[in-house]
Amino acid sequence: MIKTLSLVALLLLLSSPRKLVKTKVANGISVSLPGELYPMTPEDIALRFPSVRAPLASFSNQDRVVDFSVNTSATNWPDGDVDLARKFFKASLSNLYDRLEMINEGTHMLHKQKFIYFEFDSRTNGDRRKQGFQDPILRYTYIQYLIQPGRTLVFTFSCPKDLKEDWQNTAKEIMQSIRVK
Repeated sequence: MIKTLSLVALLLLLSSPRKLVKTKVANGISVSLPGELYPMTPEDIALRFPSVRAPLASFSNQDRVVDFSVNTSATNWPDGDVDLARKFFKASLSNLYDRLEMINEGTHMLHKQKFIYFEFDSRTNGDRRKQGFQDPILRYTYIQYLIQPGRTLVFTFSCPKDLKEDWQNTAKEIMQSIRVK
């Protein structure tokens, strides 16, 4: 039994070699992030989040391809119907991409709070009619929603699909480390 537990612990350590550092991302919200993720500059935020509502926090790596953000959803769920919200968010995600392959989805308890989560690979096609056509954009994303009275928090990790194997375990660790007071 002890050998089995030791082997499992060793495999977990080897599968995610990144050291995570507890980081306060907003008032009452903390998460453990790899040291290689830095707060985005206001210019990065404006380019990546072209919205009236800026994220509460956003981080990226030096190459600006691996991202983590915390945002407040425009959709509030006053009755806290998590199952209905999960269906709504899944439908919304499906409409954002040309192709979406769900890896995992559901709800789970994390630090006594119920989170909705989706883990998926996506494809966004370029527009062939436009000059300067771009290749499709392939991404790996892990997203969690926390419905609270008066707001819905959205936690998103994303990276290029070709970096998925390097980051998937770390993304899960990041999401498991989220604490909201």
